[in-house]
Amino acid sequence: MPSLFENAVASIRMGVEDFRQQDPDRDVSAVRNFYAGVLLLAKEALIRAAPNADPELVIGAKLKPVPDGAGGIEMEKVGHTTIDFQQIAERAKDFGINIDAQALRALNRIRNDMEHHYTNAPATAIRAAISKGFPVVASLFRQIDEVPMERLGEAWATMLQTKELYDQELQEARATLANMQWRSPSVATELLRCKECKSELIEQTDSDNEDQDDVELRCRTCGTFLDAAEMIEHVIDELYGAEAYSRYKDAGEDGPVYTCPACDRATLIEGEDECANCGEPLDYTSECGRCGSHISIQDFLEGLDSGLCSYCSWQQDKIMRED
Repeated sequence: MPSLFENAVASIRMGVEDFRQQDPDRDVSAVRNFYAGVLLLAKEALIRAAPNADPELVIGAKLKPVPDGAGGIEMEKVGHTTIDFQQIAERAKDFGINIDAQALRALNRIRNDMEHHYTNAPATAIRAAISKGFPVVASLFRQIDEVPMERLGEAWATMLQTKELYDQELQEARATLANMQWRSPSVATELLRCKECKSELIEQTDSDNEDQDDVELRCRTCGTFLDAAEMIEHVIDELYGAEAYSRYKDAGEDGPVYTCPACDRATLIEGEDECANCGEPLDYTSECGRCGSHISIQDFLEGLDSGLCSYCSWQQDKIMRED
């Protein structure tokens, strides 16, 4: 027999599939299935919030105290009815579960109208009410430590196409990286993209982490775990790739990005003191001790780190060979 959680997932997926069809004839089914699924998911969240309690008592609509035979009382469920929409909102508050009751209230109103066959809401209003419930689902999934893209499959991709959910997911993803201390100021969280699906919904699995060496990145759209070094290299290429191409094409010059000799990533940036990826210091004398000319980063990386520019180094080697 399917569990409460499995029934919730199945109902939500069916509701979203009906929603995806954009067919007014399937709006009734979409509202019924999706709304039922959200309520089941909320009940599951309540049960998981009190794992040592009797689930029947957690979600029972009517409870009564009865003597426990030892001078105290215990609660007993009356009948088989479980909590309704209004009671779920109240009990969620008591259990520390965050749920957007206003978004569900609009969906509940339309569902009640449909059940009595007198709704005057246009199709656009019905679909808007459903889409406003998508962030509620995402929030409940994460409050019970479930990953929505793993459970909802294609339905999750459909849900992400709505602005309400996408904006929320983006805000929450960015918040997990708010405390990250990137080595390079060039690494902007806003430029992170998933290499698999190109989504910008990139999160850090441990939002309390501030150390770049310990960062673990995951795409909230497709669930792919991402290599931080690859992501940093990609961000830098996005920022400086066009300039690097122009420099080389127009003047035959390297820069402003160079390959780090320590990590072999194109993450050494002109004007910054260390590699954006591994932290290898860019510590060298940038002015020729013989003629005062600028010593390029490329010269330094090629081993010309004796304090001379490439021309003076060549001249010195020539004199030594002649001697």
